[in-house]
Amino acid sequence: MARVIEVTDPADPLVADFRDLTRADRRPDRPGGQGLVIAEGVVVVRRLLASPYPLRAVLGIRRRIDELTELADVDIPAYVTSADVMAKVVGFHLNRGVLAVADRAPAAPAERIVARARRLAVLEGVGDHENLGALFRNAAAFGVDGVLLGPGCSDPLYRRSVRVSMGHVLAVPFARLEPWPGGLKWLRDQGFRVLAMTPAGTLPLADALSPDDRVAVLLGSEGPGLTAEAVDAADAAVRIPMANGVDSLNVATAGAVAFYVLASLAGS
Repeated sequence: MARVIEVTDPADPLVADFRDLTRADRRPDRPGGQGLVIAEGVVVVRRLLASPYPLRAVLGIRRRIDELTELADVDIPAYVTSADVMAKVVGFHLNRGVLAVADRAPAAPAERIVARARRLAVLEGVGDHENLGALFRNAAAFGVDGVLLGPGCSDPLYRRSVRVSMGHVLAVPFARLEPWPGGLKWLRDQGFRVLAMTPAGTLPLADALSPDDRVAVLLGSEGPGLTAEAVDAADAAVRIPMANGVDSLNVATAGAVAFYVLASLAGS
Protein backbone atom coordinates (compact mmCIF):
# COMPACT_ATOMS: atom_id res chain seq x y z
CA MET A 1 0.00 0.00 0.00
CA ALA A 2 1.25 3.49 -0.85
CA ARG A 3 2.73 5.41 2.06
CA VAL A 4 0.83 8.70 2.37
CA ILE A 5 3.15 11.52 3.45
CA GLU A 6 2.07 15.12 3.92
CA VAL A 7 4.34 17.78 2.41
CA THR A 8 3.98 21.43 3.48
CA ASP A 9 7.36 22.86 2.45
CA PRO A 10 8.02 23.34 -1.30
CA ALA A 11 11.75 22.91 -0.60
CA ASP A 12 11.26 19.47 0.98
CA PRO A 13 13.88 17.14 -0.58
CA LEU A 14 11.32 14.33 -0.62
CA VAL A 15 9.69 15.86 -3.70
CA ALA A 16 12.90 16.53 -5.64
CA ASP A 17 11.75 14.34 -8.55
CA PHE A 18 8.90 16.78 -9.19
CA ARG A 19 10.82 20.03 -8.89
CA ASP A 20 11.02 22.80 -11.54
CA LEU A 21 9.42 20.89 -14.40
CA THR A 22 9.08 24.04 -16.52
CA ARG A 23 12.85 24.48 -16.53
CA ALA A 24 14.44 21.05 -16.56
CA ASP A 25 11.31 19.07 -17.49
CA ARG A 26 13.28 15.97 -16.59
CA ARG A 27 14.48 15.44 -20.15
CA PRO A 28 17.82 13.64 -20.39
CA ASP A 29 18.99 16.16 -23.00
CA ARG A 30 18.41 19.20 -20.79
CA PRO A 31 20.43 20.54 -17.85
CA GLY A 32 19.09 18.96 -14.70
CA GLY A 33 17.06 16.44 -16.66
CA GLN A 34 16.76 13.01 -15.10
CA GLY A 35 15.00 11.18 -17.89
CA LEU A 36 12.09 10.24 -15.67
CA VAL A 37 8.64 9.31 -16.98
CA ILE A 38 6.14 11.90 -15.76
CA ALA A 39 2.37 11.43 -15.78
CA GLU A 40 -0.12 14.26 -15.20
CA GLY A 41 -3.72 13.78 -14.08
CA VAL A 42 -5.66 10.89 -12.64
CA VAL A 43 -6.30 9.14 -15.98
CA VAL A 44 -2.68 9.26 -17.10
CA VAL A 45 -1.34 8.32 -13.66
CA ARG A 46 -3.59 5.26 -13.74
CA ARG A 47 -2.10 4.27 -17.07
CA LEU A 48 1.38 4.72 -15.65
CA LEU A 49 0.44 2.49 -12.72
CA ALA A 50 -0.68 -0.18 -15.20
CA SER A 51 2.47 0.14 -17.34
CA PRO A 52 5.85 -1.62 -17.09
CA TYR A 53 7.56 1.59 -15.94
CA PRO A 54 8.71 1.30 -12.28
CA LEU A 55 6.82 3.91 -10.29
CA ARG A 56 8.84 6.09 -7.90
CA ALA A 57 6.29 8.40 -6.26
CA VAL A 58 3.04 10.34 -6.60
CA LEU A 59 2.44 13.99 -5.67
CA GLY A 60 -0.97 15.60 -5.49
CA ILE A 61 -3.75 17.26 -3.61
CA ARG A 62 -5.71 15.05 -1.23
CA ARG A 63 -8.81 14.71 -3.42
CA ARG A 64 -6.81 13.41 -6.40
CA ILE A 65 -4.72 11.05 -4.31
CA ASP A 66 -7.91 9.60 -2.83
CA GLU A 67 -9.29 8.99 -6.34
CA LEU A 68 -6.33 6.76 -7.13
CA THR A 69 -7.60 3.62 -5.43
CA GLU A 70 -4.94 1.68 -7.36
CA LEU A 71 -2.35 3.07 -4.95
CA ALA A 72 -3.51 0.45 -2.47
CA ASP A 73 -1.62 -2.11 -4.57
CA VAL A 74 1.79 -0.40 -4.73
CA ASP A 75 4.51 0.30 -2.18
CA ILE A 76 5.55 3.85 -3.05
CA PRO A 77 5.34 7.24 -1.32
CA ALA A 78 2.23 9.29 -2.12
CA TYR A 79 2.97 12.90 -1.20
CA VAL A 80 -0.14 14.89 -0.28
CA THR A 81 0.08 18.68 -0.42
CA SER A 82 -1.91 21.82 -1.22
CA ALA A 83 -2.37 23.22 -4.71
CA ASP A 84 -0.20 26.22 -3.81
CA VAL A 85 2.69 24.12 -2.52
CA MET A 86 2.42 21.82 -5.50
CA ALA A 87 2.60 24.78 -7.90
CA LYS A 88 5.76 26.02 -6.16
CA VAL A 89 7.34 22.58 -6.40
CA VAL A 90 6.66 21.91 -10.09
CA GLY A 91 6.91 25.52 -11.25
CA PHE A 92 3.37 26.00 -12.55
CA HIS A 93 -0.23 25.51 -11.44
CA LEU A 94 -1.32 21.99 -12.30
CA ASN A 95 -5.06 21.90 -12.98
CA ARG A 96 -5.10 18.11 -12.96
CA GLY A 97 -4.00 18.05 -9.32
CA VAL A 98 -1.71 15.01 -9.37
CA LEU A 99 1.62 13.88 -10.83
CA ALA A 100 3.49 10.59 -10.81
CA VAL A 101 7.09 9.82 -11.71
CA ALA A 102 8.60 6.53 -12.80
CA ASP A 103 11.91 5.19 -14.01
CA ARG A 104 12.26 4.14 -17.61
CA ALA A 105 11.90 0.49 -18.48
CA PRO A 106 14.37 -1.26 -20.79
CA ALA A 107 13.51 -0.46 -24.40
CA ALA A 108 12.07 -3.30 -26.44
CA PRO A 109 14.17 -4.15 -29.51
CA ALA A 110 12.57 -3.41 -32.86
CA GLU A 111 12.86 -7.08 -33.77
CA ARG A 112 10.54 -8.12 -30.95
CA ILE A 113 7.91 -5.51 -31.84
CA VAL A 114 8.01 -6.38 -35.54
CA ALA A 115 7.77 -10.13 -34.94
CA ARG A 116 4.45 -9.71 -33.09
CA ALA A 117 2.88 -7.03 -35.29
CA ARG A 118 0.58 -6.76 -38.28
CA ARG A 119 0.09 -2.99 -38.24
CA LEU A 120 2.94 -0.57 -37.56
CA ALA A 121 3.53 3.16 -37.68
CA VAL A 122 7.01 4.26 -38.75
CA LEU A 123 7.97 7.88 -38.13
CA GLU A 124 10.71 10.04 -39.63
CA GLY A 125 11.59 13.47 -38.27
CA VAL A 126 8.53 13.91 -36.02
CA GLY A 127 10.18 16.33 -33.63
CA ASP A 128 7.13 18.05 -32.14
CA HIS A 129 6.33 16.42 -28.80
CA GLU A 130 2.62 17.13 -29.01
CA ASN A 131 2.30 15.67 -32.50
CA LEU A 132 4.22 12.62 -31.33
CA GLY A 133 1.92 12.18 -28.34
CA ALA A 134 -1.15 12.56 -30.54
CA LEU A 135 0.20 9.94 -32.95
CA PHE A 136 0.58 7.46 -30.09
CA ARG A 137 -2.95 8.18 -28.90
CA ASN A 138 -4.26 7.61 -32.42
CA ALA A 139 -2.20 4.44 -32.78
CA ALA A 140 -3.71 3.06 -29.57
CA ALA A 141 -7.24 4.03 -30.65
CA PHE A 142 -7.03 2.15 -33.95
CA GLY A 143 -5.12 -0.91 -32.82
CA VAL A 144 -1.67 -0.20 -34.26
CA ASP A 145 0.69 -2.81 -32.80
CA GLY A 146 3.77 -0.64 -32.42
CA VAL A 147 5.63 2.52 -33.44
CA LEU A 148 9.11 2.54 -34.94
CA LEU A 149 11.09 5.77 -34.73
CA GLY A 150 13.46 6.90 -37.44
CA PRO A 151 15.91 9.82 -37.26
CA GLY A 152 14.79 13.21 -35.98
CA CYS A 153 11.96 11.92 -33.81
CA SER A 154 11.57 13.35 -30.33
CA ASP A 155 11.43 11.31 -27.14
CA PRO A 156 8.01 9.62 -26.73
CA LEU A 157 8.46 9.62 -22.94
CA TYR A 158 8.93 13.38 -22.68
CA ARG A 159 6.30 14.86 -20.36
CA ARG A 160 4.31 16.70 -23.02
CA SER A 161 4.20 13.62 -25.26
CA VAL A 162 2.93 11.47 -22.40
CA ARG A 163 0.29 14.09 -21.54
CA VAL A 164 -1.00 14.58 -25.09
CA SER A 165 -1.10 10.82 -25.67
CA MET A 166 -3.34 10.55 -22.57
CA GLY A 167 -0.84 8.00 -21.31
CA HIS A 168 -1.22 5.65 -24.28
CA VAL A 169 2.45 6.07 -25.11
CA LEU A 170 3.02 4.01 -21.96
CA ALA A 171 1.20 1.04 -23.51
CA VAL A 172 1.98 1.15 -27.25
CA PRO A 173 5.36 -0.55 -27.86
CA PHE A 174 7.99 1.58 -29.58
CA ALA A 175 11.61 1.26 -30.65
CA ARG A 176 14.22 3.01 -32.73
CA LEU A 177 14.55 1.67 -36.27
CA GLU A 178 18.20 1.66 -37.33
CA PRO A 179 19.97 2.04 -39.68
CA TRP A 180 18.01 4.54 -41.74
CA PRO A 181 16.65 4.17 -44.34
CA GLY A 182 18.12 0.67 -44.48
CA GLY A 183 15.79 -0.35 -41.65
CA LEU A 184 12.88 0.09 -44.04
CA LYS A 185 14.33 -2.56 -46.36
CA TRP A 186 14.77 -4.83 -43.34
CA LEU A 187 11.12 -4.21 -42.46
CA ARG A 188 10.08 -5.22 -45.98
CA ASP A 189 12.21 -8.34 -45.64
CA GLN A 190 10.17 -9.24 -42.55
CA GLY A 191 7.04 -9.35 -44.70
CA PHE A 192 5.73 -5.81 -44.22
CA ARG A 193 4.35 -3.66 -47.00
CA VAL A 194 5.84 -0.22 -46.29
CA LEU A 195 3.59 2.61 -47.47
CA ALA A 196 5.01 6.14 -47.53
CA MET A 197 2.37 8.80 -46.81
CA THR A 198 2.94 11.86 -49.00
CA PRO A 199 0.74 14.36 -50.87
CA ALA A 200 2.71 13.34 -53.97
CA GLY A 201 1.65 9.72 -53.60
CA THR A 202 0.46 8.00 -56.75
CA LEU A 203 -2.21 5.85 -55.05
CA PRO A 204 -4.94 6.54 -52.50
CA LEU A 205 -4.00 4.67 -49.32
CA ALA A 206 -7.03 2.35 -49.40
CA ASP A 207 -6.21 1.26 -52.96
CA ALA A 208 -2.73 0.12 -51.91
CA LEU A 209 -3.99 -2.33 -49.26
CA SER A 210 -5.34 -5.84 -49.10
CA PRO A 211 -6.73 -7.58 -45.99
CA ASP A 212 -3.82 -10.03 -45.74
CA ASP A 213 -1.06 -7.42 -45.80
CA ARG A 214 1.22 -6.76 -42.89
CA VAL A 215 1.45 -2.98 -43.22
CA ALA A 216 3.83 -0.30 -41.98
CA VAL A 217 2.58 3.26 -42.53
CA LEU A 218 5.50 5.66 -42.95
CA LEU A 219 4.84 9.26 -41.80
CA GLY A 220 7.21 12.21 -42.03
CA SER A 221 8.01 15.45 -40.29
CA GLU A 222 5.48 18.23 -39.77
CA GLY A 223 7.04 20.58 -42.32
CA PRO A 224 8.97 18.96 -45.18
CA GLY A 225 7.44 15.52 -44.77
CA LEU A 226 9.32 12.37 -45.66
CA THR A 227 12.79 12.51 -47.17
CA ALA A 228 13.23 11.28 -50.71
CA GLU A 229 15.42 8.47 -49.36
CA ALA A 230 12.61 7.22 -47.12
CA VAL A 231 10.03 7.35 -49.92
CA ASP A 232 12.38 5.48 -52.25
CA ALA A 233 12.88 2.75 -49.63
CA ALA A 234 9.11 2.15 -49.32
CA ASP A 235 6.99 -0.23 -51.40
CA ALA A 236 4.70 2.56 -52.56
CA ALA A 237 4.00 6.26 -52.10
CA VAL A 238 0.35 6.76 -51.08
CA ARG A 239 -1.89 9.71 -50.30
CA ILE A 240 -5.10 10.60 -48.51
CA PRO A 241 -7.59 11.99 -51.05
CA MET A 242 -8.46 15.59 -50.13
CA ALA A 243 -10.48 18.48 -51.49
CA ASN A 244 -8.90 20.78 -54.05
CA GLY A 245 -6.78 23.51 -52.55
CA VAL A 246 -5.73 21.47 -49.49
CA ASP A 247 -2.32 19.92 -49.97
CA SER A 248 -1.67 18.18 -46.64
CA LEU A 249 -2.80 17.39 -43.10
CA ASN A 250 -1.12 17.71 -39.74
CA VAL A 251 0.96 14.56 -39.26
CA ALA A 252 -1.08 13.35 -36.29
CA THR A 253 -4.32 13.85 -38.25
CA ALA A 254 -2.89 12.06 -41.29
CA GLY A 255 -1.83 9.24 -39.00
CA ALA A 256 -5.33 8.98 -37.53
CA VAL A 257 -6.88 8.71 -41.00
CA ALA A 258 -4.34 6.10 -42.07
CA PHE A 259 -4.74 4.04 -38.89
CA TYR A 260 -8.53 4.14 -39.28
CA VAL A 261 -8.26 2.84 -42.85
CA LEU A 262 -6.03 0.00 -41.62
CA ALA A 263 -8.42 -0.83 -38.79
CA SER A 264 -11.42 -0.81 -41.16
CA LEU A 265 -9.63 -3.14 -43.54
CA ALA A 266 -8.68 -5.52 -40.72
CA GLY A 267 -12.31 -5.67 -39.64
CA SER A 268 -13.73 -6.19 -43.13
